[in-house]
Amino acid sequence: MNFLTIAPAPTSRKPGPPPQRIMGYSCQACGRRKVKCDKAVPECAACRKSGVECVYEAPPPRGGKRLVTREVLDKLARYERLLEQHGLLDAANAGMATPSGSVLDTPKEPISIHWNASVGPDGGAVIADEGKSRYVDGSFWRNIGVGDGQLESDEEDDPAGYGQVATQMRGLAVSDPLSDALVGTRQALGHYHPTEEAAMILWDAYAENIEPITKVLHVPSTRKAIERISRDPQRAEPRDECLAFSVYHFAVFSMTDEEVVERLGGQRSELLSSFHFATRQALVNASFLKTTDLTILQAFVLFLLPARYTYDAHTHWILTGAAVRIGQRIGLHRDGTKLDLAPFDTEIRRRLFYPLLSLDGIASQMAGTAVTQLPDTWDVQQPLNINDDQIWPGMTEMPVEQKGATDMMFRLSRTCIGKTFVKTGKMQSGGMGGNFDEAAEAEKTIQEAEREVEENYIRYCDVINPLHFLSMALARSGILSMRLRVRLCKMRNKTATDADKRETLHLALRILDTDNAVCTQAGTSKFRWLTQSFFLWGMWDALTFVLNGLWKEPTVFSAADVKSAWERMAQVYQNHQEMLHSKQTINVAFRKLTLVAWEAHQQREESEGSQPAFVAALREQQEKRRQRRAAQLAATSTPGGSSDTDMYNWSSGASSESPFDFNIDDADWSFWEGLLRGGMQ
Repeated sequence: MNFLTIAPAPTSRKPGPPPQRIMGYSCQACGRRKVKCDKAVPECAACRKSGVECVYEAPPPRGGKRLVTREVLDKLARYERLLEQHGLLDAANAGMATPSGSVLDTPKEPISIHWNASVGPDGGAVIADEGKSRYVDGSFWRNIGVGDGQLESDEEDDPAGYGQVATQMRGLAVSDPLSDALVGTRQALGHYHPTEEAAMILWDAYAENIEPITKVLHVPSTRKAIERISRDPQRAEPRDECLAFSVYHFAVFSMTDEEVVERLGGQRSELLSSFHFATRQALVNASFLKTTDLTILQAFVLFLLPARYTYDAHTHWILTGAAVRIGQRIGLHRDGTKLDLAPFDTEIRRRLFYPLLSLDGIASQMAGTAVTQLPDTWDVQQPLNINDDQIWPGMTEMPVEQKGATDMMFRLSRTCIGKTFVKTGKMQSGGMGGNFDEAAEAEKTIQEAEREVEENYIRYCDVINPLHFLSMALARSGILSMRLRVRLCKMRNKTATDADKRETLHLALRILDTDNAVCTQAGTSKFRWLTQSFFLWGMWDALTFVLNGLWKEPTVFSAADVKSAWERMAQVYQNHQEMLHSKQTINVAFRKLTLVAWEAHQQREESEGSQPAFVAALREQQEKRRQRRAAQLAATSTPGGSSDTDMYNWSSGASSESPFDFNIDDADWSFWEGLLRGGMQ
């Protein structure tokens, strides 16, 4: 039975045919004959008319010597800083050439487990091309395919998300709440409200699938608000309408196609589209950009959480930044006890503050920018370990915190690990730069975090309970991630032995095993909206180390380790289909890296042999894209810009025989610097 009476969301205009690709320089034939070239691809008009072969060759870069000199100077400055840090070079002698040879046999190496730690020059760079520029913080992004003078197009990020969600959201209008707030107008949303019965079904789905993870709302009081709104939506206040639609949208997002049909009698894609539009418009109606209402900010955060999967990374980062600024205006960054707020308000504000920081940190990483260091004036305490029935509006005293498992189990175990990253980050203001002098000191800090999370939360977990299982997996992956990052510092500093590399591989594989356990545990299926992404700490770190190790240094690892690593990669691609289908930059880059590693593996084996299903899928996908691109280039005849298939040209400027030419210095492990900026996830 269909409970929903929802008007269709506005649809975007159908895009026209892709424009013809135009080169940025003339072909060789026109250049020799000194005639005007229209720079069309694959053949310019002049060559087509004269019947000569049209060949494009990029002109040599200008100022090549200056670029090389700058690179050398940057490396020299890095080594000088390292020497100065360890008292091996006076500041007065910095910048002077030194004789070759070893200065110290066993230097102390700085160790960090924090994203803000940096040894050497800033890893940021501006990538510019054809009038566009983008700042990328950390060499990680540049070395997996974003950089080297090639500006990744903003359109390469999938505007509608990835995998199943992408297919279901294709009909959305090309807009976002920030743009709507600037140029949009108020619209009545009465026709978008579901029936009362459907509204409560959606609330129950939200309370079961989402709230245990996010803990942004107070379940008893919010349920009453949803009941009131669903009975008479025409009289709903703008702030309540924002919250209701954000709950409805997130609830549908967390459900499968079959669940939506069975429980609501509608199509998931249509409901997602309608509720997405309604939530966005409700925020505009409530003037969310200038709000001081906590409920509206809650609705905005609940809108942004699933938007992480459906908006491109850069748009999402801007939107989360707006949410942080709104929170600052509300005073969310100050603890309620310092502001003489009521106990209930204090606790609800704490619950919203930490998910908002987490969301902004993840958005920063995905957009390739550094996570902002928290100011010392931000003094919000972590939420209490209590159940929702222990707090209510109007209460006059703070509740007594419990020991053991509560409604806040997952959220608090996540915050507990995150505090370690914050703690190490604050060392920077004390002159330590966020670094440890020795690995033993870093291990001590990790053990303290491990002891805290085990004693306060994990010891009370029941592995049969899906939420407890997720809590255990998240906490233990966080500990593994910190230990992994300590060892990655040795890779970056080029002091790692073969034994260190093997130990690091085993740590990385344990993180991948944890992810596989979460994704294959039947009870966690209701949290698939969360586990479909790499929500565990250390997943990107582990994947990058494993793939680069398989590509560059496989002889360090045993045959059994190499086989085991490829089996883990097969599990990752099986559990995370977005890795195969997403056009988001980071997933495109990892697909490239995966194929590079496999090609190298096959060459060493000197045999084609059998290939995993995910490798076959990647190769088939690559070939289809090449064929489609060739067909589009051959069919187009109207000049006017770059083809929208440029994103599939993985090796721009490389020969056709080597489609995997992205420049990672074989001896330069500095790309881990970007990975070490993981922050509080």
